Amino acid sequence: MAPVTLNNVAKRFGAFEVVHGANIDIKDGEFVVFVGPSGCGKSTLLRMIAGLEDISGGEIAIGGKVVNDVEPADRGIAMVFQSYALYPHMSVEQNLSFGLRMTGNPKADTDRRVKRAAEILRISELMDRRPKKLSGGQRQRVAIGRAIVREPQVFLFDEPLSNLDAELRVQMRVEISRLHKELGTTMVYVTHDQTEAMTLADRIVVLRAGHIEQIGPPLELYENPDNLFVAGFVGSPKMNFIKGRIVGRDARGVLVELAGQEKTRITQPLTGTAPEVGSKVIVGVRPEHFGDAGEGDADLVVGIDVIEHLGGTSFLYARTVHGEDVVIQRDAAKVPETPEITASIRKSYLFDDKGLRLR
Repeated sequence: MAPVTLNNVAKRFGAFEVVHGANIDIKDGEFVVFVGPSGCGKSTLLRMIAGLEDISGGEIAIGGKVVNDVEPADRGIAMVFQSYALYPHMSVEQNLSFGLRMTGNPKADTDRRVKRAAEILRISELMDRRPKKLSGGQRQRVAIGRAIVREPQVFLFDEPLSNLDAELRVQMRVEISRLHKELGTTMVYVTHDQTEAMTLADRIVVLRAGHIEQIGPPLELYENPDNLFVAGFVGSPKMNFIKGRIVGRDARGVLVELAGQEKTRITQPLTGTAPEVGSKVIVGVRPEHFGDAGEGDADLVVGIDVIEHLGGTSFLYARTVHGEDVVIQRDAAKVPETPEITASIRKSYLFDDKGLRLR
Protein backbone atom coordinates (compact mmCIF):
# COMPACT_ATOMS: atom_id res chain seq x y z
CA MET A 1 0.00 0.00 0.00
CA ALA A 2 1.15 3.53 -0.72
CA PRO A 3 -0.05 7.12 -1.08
CA VAL A 4 0.02 8.74 -4.52
CA THR A 5 0.86 12.43 -4.92
CA LEU A 6 0.51 14.52 -8.05
CA ASN A 7 2.25 17.87 -7.80
CA ASN A 8 1.42 20.35 -10.58
CA VAL A 9 1.33 17.52 -13.15
CA ALA A 10 0.82 18.64 -16.75
CA LYS A 11 0.56 16.92 -20.12
CA ARG A 12 1.09 18.61 -23.48
CA PHE A 13 0.95 17.33 -27.02
CA GLY A 14 2.95 19.96 -28.84
CA ALA A 15 1.39 23.30 -27.94
CA PHE A 16 -1.89 21.68 -26.88
CA GLU A 17 -2.18 21.15 -23.12
CA VAL A 18 -4.57 18.36 -22.13
CA VAL A 19 -3.86 18.31 -18.37
CA HIS A 20 -3.31 21.63 -16.64
CA GLY A 21 -1.23 21.46 -13.46
CA ALA A 22 -3.08 18.74 -11.52
CA ASN A 23 -2.53 18.65 -7.76
CA ILE A 24 -3.95 15.57 -6.02
CA ASP A 25 -3.00 13.84 -2.76
CA ILE A 26 -4.29 10.27 -2.60
CA LYS A 27 -3.97 8.73 0.85
CA ASP A 28 -2.65 5.29 1.61
CA GLY A 29 -5.51 2.81 1.16
CA GLU A 30 -7.90 5.40 -0.31
CA PHE A 31 -10.27 4.72 -3.21
CA VAL A 32 -10.22 7.77 -5.50
CA VAL A 33 -12.24 8.07 -8.70
CA PHE A 34 -11.41 10.39 -11.61
CA VAL A 35 -14.66 11.32 -13.32
CA GLY A 36 -15.65 13.64 -16.12
CA PRO A 37 -16.91 13.75 -19.70
CA SER A 38 -15.02 12.25 -22.64
CA GLY A 39 -11.85 14.17 -23.44
CA CYS A 40 -11.47 15.72 -19.98
CA GLY A 41 -8.03 14.13 -19.38
CA LYS A 42 -8.94 11.52 -16.76
CA SER A 43 -7.45 8.50 -18.61
CA THR A 44 -4.37 10.52 -19.56
CA LEU A 45 -3.88 11.36 -15.88
CA LEU A 46 -4.18 7.68 -14.93
CA ARG A 47 -1.74 6.63 -17.66
CA MET A 48 0.78 9.17 -16.38
CA ILE A 49 0.55 7.64 -12.90
CA ALA A 50 1.09 4.22 -14.49
CA GLY A 51 4.07 5.47 -16.51
CA LEU A 52 2.40 4.70 -19.84
CA GLU A 53 2.43 8.42 -20.70
CA ASP A 54 5.37 10.75 -20.10
CA ILE A 55 4.53 13.84 -18.08
CA SER A 56 5.26 17.30 -19.48
CA GLY A 57 5.68 18.97 -16.11
CA GLY A 58 5.41 18.44 -12.36
CA GLU A 59 6.06 15.38 -10.21
CA ILE A 60 4.34 12.08 -9.48
CA ALA A 61 5.25 10.24 -6.28
CA ILE A 62 4.14 6.74 -5.23
CA GLY A 63 4.87 5.71 -1.66
CA GLY A 64 6.87 8.90 -1.16
CA LYS A 65 9.19 8.16 -4.09
CA VAL A 66 9.20 10.37 -7.19
CA VAL A 67 8.57 8.06 -10.16
CA ASN A 68 8.80 10.48 -13.11
CA ASP A 69 11.63 8.48 -14.65
CA VAL A 70 10.75 5.04 -13.25
CA GLU A 71 9.59 2.33 -15.66
CA PRO A 72 5.96 1.18 -15.31
CA ALA A 73 7.00 -2.31 -14.19
CA ASP A 74 9.01 -0.82 -11.32
CA ARG A 75 6.36 1.57 -9.96
CA GLY A 76 4.58 -0.97 -7.77
CA ILE A 77 1.30 -0.56 -9.65
CA ALA A 78 -1.09 -2.95 -11.38
CA MET A 79 -3.55 -1.77 -14.02
CA VAL A 80 -6.91 -3.12 -15.13
CA PHE A 81 -7.98 -1.91 -18.58
CA GLN A 82 -11.32 -1.50 -20.31
CA SER A 83 -10.39 -4.45 -22.51
CA TYR A 84 -9.96 -7.74 -20.63
CA ALA A 85 -6.87 -8.58 -22.74
CA LEU A 86 -6.84 -12.25 -21.68
CA TYR A 87 -4.79 -14.85 -23.53
CA PRO A 88 -7.43 -16.91 -25.37
CA HIS A 89 -5.31 -20.09 -25.57
CA MET A 90 -4.61 -20.15 -21.81
CA SER A 91 -6.79 -21.32 -18.94
CA VAL A 92 -7.86 -18.95 -16.18
CA GLU A 93 -5.12 -20.30 -13.94
CA GLN A 94 -2.49 -19.79 -16.65
CA ASN A 95 -3.74 -16.26 -17.33
CA LEU A 96 -3.48 -15.41 -13.65
CA SER A 97 0.01 -16.83 -13.23
CA PHE A 98 1.52 -15.80 -16.58
CA GLY A 99 3.09 -12.51 -15.46
CA LEU A 100 4.65 -14.05 -12.35
CA ARG A 101 6.00 -17.00 -14.31
CA MET A 102 7.60 -14.70 -16.87
CA THR A 103 9.47 -12.83 -14.13
CA GLY A 104 10.77 -16.05 -12.61
CA ASN A 105 8.74 -15.82 -9.43
CA PRO A 106 9.06 -19.02 -7.32
CA LYS A 107 6.35 -21.56 -8.17
CA ALA A 108 5.19 -22.01 -4.59
CA ASP A 109 4.68 -18.25 -4.17
CA THR A 110 2.98 -18.00 -7.58
CA ASP A 111 0.56 -20.79 -6.65
CA ARG A 112 -0.19 -19.06 -3.34
CA ARG A 113 -0.93 -15.74 -5.01
CA VAL A 114 -3.10 -17.31 -7.72
CA LYS A 115 -5.09 -19.34 -5.19
CA ARG A 116 -5.64 -16.27 -2.99
CA ALA A 117 -6.79 -14.13 -5.93
CA ALA A 118 -9.18 -16.86 -7.09
CA GLU A 119 -10.68 -17.14 -3.61
CA ILE A 120 -11.09 -13.37 -3.24
CA LEU A 121 -12.86 -13.10 -6.62
CA ARG A 122 -14.76 -16.39 -6.22
CA ILE A 123 -13.45 -17.91 -9.47
CA SER A 124 -11.77 -21.01 -8.02
CA GLU A 125 -14.17 -23.30 -9.91
CA LEU A 126 -13.25 -21.61 -13.22
CA MET A 127 -9.50 -22.22 -13.13
CA ASP A 128 -9.46 -24.81 -15.93
CA ARG A 129 -11.67 -22.85 -18.34
CA ARG A 130 -10.48 -20.74 -21.23
CA PRO A 131 -11.74 -17.15 -21.73
CA LYS A 132 -14.20 -18.07 -24.51
CA LYS A 133 -16.13 -20.18 -21.99
CA LEU A 134 -16.48 -17.30 -19.52
CA SER A 135 -19.14 -14.61 -19.26
CA GLY A 136 -18.20 -10.92 -19.45
CA GLY A 137 -18.31 -10.57 -15.69
CA GLN A 138 -16.14 -13.65 -15.20
CA ARG A 139 -13.58 -12.36 -17.70
CA GLN A 140 -13.41 -9.06 -15.86
CA ARG A 141 -12.82 -10.93 -12.59
CA VAL A 142 -9.91 -12.76 -14.20
CA ALA A 143 -8.49 -9.45 -15.47
CA ILE A 144 -8.72 -8.03 -11.94
CA GLY A 145 -7.23 -11.24 -10.54
CA ARG A 146 -4.24 -10.84 -12.83
CA ALA A 147 -3.64 -7.49 -11.16
CA ILE A 148 -4.18 -8.86 -7.64
CA VAL A 149 -1.51 -11.57 -8.00
CA ARG A 150 1.11 -8.88 -8.50
CA GLU A 151 0.39 -7.67 -4.95
CA PRO A 152 0.90 -4.04 -6.00
CA GLN A 153 1.08 -0.93 -3.86
CA VAL A 154 -1.55 0.76 -6.06
CA PHE A 155 -4.36 -0.52 -8.29
CA LEU A 156 -5.28 1.52 -11.37
CA PHE A 157 -8.63 0.93 -13.12
CA ASP A 158 -9.31 2.45 -16.55
CA GLU A 159 -13.10 2.25 -17.16
CA PRO A 160 -13.12 -1.51 -16.38
CA LEU A 161 -16.91 -1.91 -16.49
CA SER A 162 -17.79 -0.09 -19.71
CA ASN A 163 -17.98 -3.34 -21.73
CA LEU A 164 -20.50 -4.94 -19.39
CA ASP A 165 -24.29 -4.76 -19.52
CA ALA A 166 -26.21 -2.78 -16.89
CA GLU A 167 -26.88 -5.70 -14.52
CA LEU A 168 -23.27 -6.88 -14.60
CA ARG A 169 -21.99 -3.35 -14.02
CA VAL A 170 -23.97 -3.15 -10.79
CA GLN A 171 -22.68 -6.56 -9.72
CA MET A 172 -19.07 -5.69 -10.53
CA ARG A 173 -19.32 -2.36 -8.67
CA VAL A 174 -20.19 -4.35 -5.57
CA GLU A 175 -17.31 -6.77 -6.25
CA ILE A 176 -14.76 -3.97 -6.65
CA SER A 177 -15.98 -2.20 -3.52
CA ARG A 178 -15.75 -5.48 -1.60
CA LEU A 179 -12.27 -6.05 -3.02
CA HIS A 180 -11.07 -2.67 -1.79
CA LYS A 181 -12.37 -3.33 1.71
CA GLU A 182 -10.69 -6.75 1.80
CA LEU A 183 -7.31 -5.69 0.40
CA GLY A 184 -7.11 -2.15 1.80
CA THR A 185 -4.88 -1.16 -1.13
CA THR A 186 -4.79 2.30 -2.68
CA MET A 187 -7.05 2.35 -5.75
CA VAL A 188 -7.41 4.95 -8.50
CA TYR A 189 -10.38 4.44 -10.80
CA VAL A 190 -11.35 6.25 -14.02
CA THR A 191 -14.93 6.43 -15.30
CA HIS A 192 -17.27 8.75 -17.18
CA ASP A 193 -20.19 7.28 -15.23
CA GLN A 194 -20.95 9.47 -12.21
CA THR A 195 -23.08 6.67 -10.68
CA GLU A 196 -19.97 4.47 -10.51
CA ALA A 197 -18.04 7.34 -8.98
CA MET A 198 -20.70 8.05 -6.34
CA THR A 199 -21.03 4.41 -5.27
CA LEU A 200 -17.35 3.42 -5.24
CA ALA A 201 -15.27 6.41 -4.19
CA ASP A 202 -13.93 7.61 -0.88
CA ARG A 203 -13.20 10.82 -2.80
CA ILE A 204 -14.02 11.97 -6.32
CA VAL A 205 -11.88 14.14 -8.60
CA VAL A 206 -14.14 15.93 -11.09
CA LEU A 207 -12.31 16.96 -14.28
CA ARG A 208 -13.28 19.14 -17.21
CA ALA A 209 -11.06 20.00 -20.19
CA GLY A 210 -7.91 19.01 -18.28
CA HIS A 211 -8.73 21.10 -15.20
CA ILE A 212 -9.72 19.81 -11.77
CA GLU A 213 -13.09 21.35 -10.94
CA GLN A 214 -13.51 19.93 -7.42
CA ILE A 215 -12.22 17.16 -5.16
CA GLY A 216 -14.19 15.70 -2.28
CA PRO A 217 -16.28 12.83 -0.87
CA PRO A 218 -19.28 11.90 -3.03
CA LEU A 219 -21.94 13.42 -0.77
CA GLU A 220 -19.93 16.62 -0.32
CA LEU A 221 -19.78 17.11 -4.08
CA TYR A 222 -23.49 16.35 -4.34
CA GLU A 223 -24.58 18.64 -1.52
CA ASN A 224 -21.97 21.40 -1.86
CA PRO A 225 -20.84 21.78 -5.49
CA ASP A 226 -18.38 24.60 -6.13
CA ASN A 227 -19.70 25.48 -9.56
CA LEU A 228 -22.36 24.91 -12.18
CA PHE A 229 -20.42 22.13 -13.92
CA VAL A 230 -20.02 19.98 -10.79
CA ALA A 231 -23.62 20.63 -9.78
CA GLY A 232 -24.86 19.45 -13.17
CA PHE A 233 -22.48 16.52 -13.55
CA VAL A 234 -22.86 14.90 -10.12
CA GLY A 235 -26.33 13.50 -9.58
CA SER A 236 -28.82 11.56 -11.70
CA PRO A 237 -31.09 13.09 -12.87
CA LYS A 238 -28.90 16.16 -12.81
CA MET A 239 -29.64 19.39 -10.97
CA ASN A 240 -32.21 21.69 -12.57
CA PHE A 241 -31.03 25.16 -13.57
CA ILE A 242 -33.45 28.09 -13.76
CA LYS A 243 -32.42 31.59 -14.80
CA GLY A 244 -33.13 34.45 -12.45
CA ARG A 245 -32.01 37.87 -11.28
CA ILE A 246 -31.45 39.50 -7.92
CA VAL A 247 -34.22 41.98 -7.15
CA GLY A 248 -33.41 42.86 -3.58
CA ARG A 249 -31.64 41.98 -0.36
CA ASP A 250 -32.40 41.98 3.34
CA ALA A 251 -31.11 40.49 6.59
CA ARG A 252 -32.03 36.99 5.41
CA GLY A 253 -30.01 37.19 2.18
CA VAL A 254 -30.82 38.06 -1.42
CA LEU A 255 -34.21 37.98 -3.10
CA VAL A 256 -34.15 36.20 -6.46
CA GLU A 257 -36.87 36.46 -9.07
CA LEU A 258 -37.16 33.50 -11.46
CA ALA A 259 -37.09 34.33 -15.16
CA GLY A 260 -40.52 34.84 -16.69
CA GLN A 261 -42.27 34.46 -13.34
CA GLU A 262 -42.29 37.81 -11.63
CA LYS A 263 -44.37 36.51 -8.73
CA THR A 264 -42.05 33.55 -8.09
CA ARG A 265 -39.24 34.66 -5.80
CA ILE A 266 -36.89 32.85 -3.46
CA THR A 267 -34.79 34.13 -0.60
CA GLN A 268 -31.23 32.78 -0.65
CA PRO A 269 -29.02 33.16 2.46
CA LEU A 270 -25.46 34.23 1.59
CA THR A 271 -22.50 34.59 3.95
CA GLY A 272 -20.16 35.97 1.29
CA THR A 273 -20.37 39.12 -0.81
CA ALA A 274 -23.72 39.25 -2.61
CA PRO A 275 -23.98 40.39 -6.25
CA GLU A 276 -25.57 43.74 -6.98
CA VAL A 277 -29.33 44.08 -7.36
CA GLY A 278 -30.18 43.42 -11.00
CA SER A 279 -27.41 40.84 -11.46
CA LYS A 280 -28.26 37.73 -13.45
CA VAL A 281 -27.95 34.46 -11.53
CA ILE A 282 -28.80 30.79 -11.97
CA VAL A 283 -30.91 28.95 -9.41
CA GLY A 284 -30.11 25.25 -9.02
CA VAL A 285 -32.69 22.82 -7.65
CA ARG A 286 -32.24 19.06 -7.22
CA PRO A 287 -35.21 16.95 -8.42
CA GLU A 288 -35.85 15.76 -4.84
CA HIS A 289 -35.89 19.34 -3.52
CA PHE A 290 -39.24 20.11 -5.12
CA GLY A 291 -42.28 19.69 -2.89
CA ASP A 292 -46.01 20.20 -3.13
CA ALA A 293 -47.42 23.71 -3.43
CA GLY A 294 -46.81 25.80 -0.32
CA GLU A 295 -44.17 23.48 1.18
CA GLY A 296 -41.14 25.58 0.27
CA ASP A 297 -39.80 29.07 -0.32
CA ALA A 298 -41.46 29.59 -3.71
CA ASP A 299 -44.08 27.96 -5.91
CA LEU A 300 -43.32 27.23 -9.55
CA VAL A 301 -45.99 26.39 -12.15
CA VAL A 302 -44.85 23.74 -14.63
CA GLY A 303 -46.40 21.74 -17.45
CA ILE A 304 -45.66 17.99 -17.44
CA ASP A 305 -44.35 16.43 -20.66
CA VAL A 306 -43.33 12.91 -19.59
CA ILE A 307 -43.60 10.83 -16.42
CA GLU A 308 -40.94 8.18 -15.80
CA HIS A 309 -42.01 5.51 -13.32
CA LEU A 310 -39.17 3.73 -11.50
CA GLY A 311 -40.87 1.58 -8.89
CA GLY A 312 -41.48 3.59 -5.73
CA THR A 313 -40.07 6.77 -7.28
CA SER A 314 -41.24 8.69 -10.34
CA PHE A 315 -39.64 11.55 -12.26
CA LEU A 316 -41.73 14.26 -13.88
CA TYR A 317 -40.11 15.83 -16.94
CA ALA A 318 -41.67 19.25 -17.21
CA ARG A 319 -41.26 22.83 -18.48
CA THR A 320 -41.62 26.16 -16.76
CA VAL A 321 -43.77 28.87 -18.33
CA HIS A 322 -40.48 30.41 -19.50
CA GLY A 323 -39.66 27.21 -21.43
CA GLU A 324 -36.92 25.86 -19.16
CA ASP A 325 -36.76 22.09 -18.67
CA VAL A 326 -37.02 20.76 -15.12
CA VAL A 327 -37.13 17.28 -13.60
CA ILE A 328 -39.16 16.77 -10.42
CA GLN A 329 -38.90 13.71 -8.19
CA ARG A 330 -42.10 12.39 -6.67
CA ASP A 331 -43.19 9.45 -4.60
CA ALA A 332 -44.95 7.13 -7.05
CA ALA A 333 -48.13 7.36 -4.97
CA LYS A 334 -48.18 11.15 -5.40
CA VAL A 335 -47.83 11.36 -9.17
CA PRO A 336 -50.37 13.94 -10.45
CA GLU A 337 -52.90 13.19 -13.15
CA THR A 338 -53.14 16.80 -14.34
CA PRO A 339 -50.94 18.14 -17.18
CA GLU A 340 -49.91 21.14 -15.07
CA ILE A 341 -48.85 21.31 -11.43
CA THR A 342 -47.48 23.79 -8.94
CA ALA A 343 -44.19 22.61 -7.40
CA SER A 344 -42.59 24.28 -4.42
CA ILE A 345 -38.84 24.91 -4.17
CA ARG A 346 -37.78 23.63 -0.76
CA LYS A 347 -34.02 23.98 -1.22
CA SER A 348 -31.93 25.72 -3.87
CA TYR A 349 -28.38 26.67 -4.84
CA LEU A 350 -27.29 29.97 -6.35
CA PHE A 351 -24.65 30.49 -9.04
CA ASP A 352 -23.40 33.69 -10.62
CA ASP A 353 -23.39 34.35 -14.36
CA LYS A 354 -19.88 32.79 -14.62
CA GLY A 355 -21.10 29.53 -13.09
CA LEU A 356 -19.46 29.93 -9.67
CA ARG A 357 -21.36 29.03 -6.52
CA LEU A 358 -22.62 31.88 -4.39
CA ARG A 359 -22.50 30.92 -0.73
